[in-house]
Amino acid sequence: MKIEKKRMGRPTDNPKSYRESFRLSEEDMQKIRFCMEKTGMTKTDIIRKGIDCVCQELQK
Repeated sequence: MKIEKKRMGRPTDNPKSYRESFRLSEEDMQKIRFCMEKTGMTKTDIIRKGIDCVCQELQK
């Protein structure tokens, strides 16, 4: 019997070790979809950018 090696994703300097799940309203999802269409960014990238914006605003 042949044992396959476990595949690894691309190496990164910033591993994403946390996974979250949350509920959004239809209005929130429409806003995310709008941002995705206008920027070409992924849903995750839009959310990360939002987190960065809030953090920057709070640090002022």
